[in-house]
Amino acid sequence: MEQSEGPDTVNEVTLRGRVSGEPQQRELPSGTVLVAFRLVLARERTPMTAASKQPSDWIECAAWGARVRKQAQSWHDGDQVEVRGSLRRRFFRAGEQGRSSVEVEMLGGRLVRRATGRGRESVRAATG
Repeated sequence: MEQSEGPDTVNEVTLRGRVSGEPQQRELPSGTVLVAFRLVLARERTPMTAASKQPSDWIECAAWGARVRKQAQSWHDGDQVEVRGSLRRRFFRAGEQGRSSVEVEMLGGRLVRRATGRGRESVRAATG
């Protein structure tokens, strides 16, 4: 496996969207604890999305460090948040099969606006 290090590589993402569902704390078989949540982002029109009827994208995020786990755990369904982090491909077993997923490893973030009243209903239900 080739590794690229140094100033020629950058793996940084900043996303602003709404939390979909309540963040969930999970313990992996290794004993590692993380907080997982889904971020819903409005889809902007680009050449790739011009013909799409899908109004949003869903991005899986995971907070691994103690400070960011606590922060993500304080967010709620419908809250608008900003997440800073890196893209990660995580490998795991699902039954007999090996699988992988790409997610954002949250390294920092902030609450932009707290959902209120009926705005706290599941964003997934509102989008389809």
